[in-house]
Amino acid sequence: MDDLEQPDRLVTSIPIRYSQSLSNLQIHQFPLLNRPLQTPPSAADSGKFIRARIKPKSKRLEIHVPFDTRHDVWNKEKGQNLGAARTEDDRVKNQGEANVKTPEGETRLNEMRMSSEEIPQHSTHMVGVVRDGCLHLHPISEVHQFRPTLTYLDLLSAKNKRNAAGDDSDEDDGPPPDPDEAPPPPTAKKERKPAEGKEVQLTAKKAEDKGAASAQGGLTVARREMLAIIQAEEGETWQQLGYEDVETEVAGEGFDNLFSKEDGELQSTSDVTQYLNGIQGL
Repeated sequence: MDDLEQPDRLVTSIPIRYSQSLSNLQIHQFPLLNRPLQTPPSAADSGKFIRARIKPKSKRLEIHVPFDTRHDVWNKEKGQNLGAARTEDDRVKNQGEANVKTPEGETRLNEMRMSSEEIPQHSTHMVGVVRDGCLHLHPISEVHQFRPTLTYLDLLSAKNKRNAAGDDSDEDDGPPPDPDEAPPPPTAKKERKPAEGKEVQLTAKKAEDKGAASAQGGLTVARREMLAIIQAEEGETWQQLGYEDVETEVAGEGFDNLFSKEDGELQSTSDVTQYLNGIQGL
């Protein structure tokens, strides 16, 4: 008999233990990071370290990683220009000052900020670790993806465009107009031409579809809700967090809390029928 036609056989049996010792266990993903999340050696030698902060209501996390500012790999002039742009962006959005000022009083970019975006969970995620012949499971509370925050580049780009157009003012033109709202009425001209008689023809126009009008109104409401969420997040105060590297003692203690210390067996409160009925699309 061919090996592919042989029936499956049980290879081994592993006991499963379940733990809920950590009240808020999160998974942090870094899709664009191609190296470990660690402080560069040159930055660590100068006393710099990774920092973190959170806005609890908005569930927004930020991780600040120091840059390697050695002369061989760092452009001082660009660092100062980008740092000034981010300082201005922080001031506009009330994000707090995080850049470093040089002895000459100039602000420079000294760290990379990585901001989180929560990923909705449509099922219960678990982290599993095998230790001493047992599979230990612990539920995940939230999943976040971190990407670099580069909003200050928009401000720098707008400033460069104004300088190229010959406008040296730093005033912001304000937010773009809402495409769902009617355009503002045109301003009256100073010089008015005398009124002239014109022939006017009137035609009947079919009323707009109520569904389309409703959809257009819905887009406006959705846009305003989104702006309200952004404003609420920008108005919330940051709270500082401690960041512990994977090799620290605190991180080791947190890892040990993943494992269940109980030897008792779990008792199921449902049967196979209830389990199958709870699977969506089955």
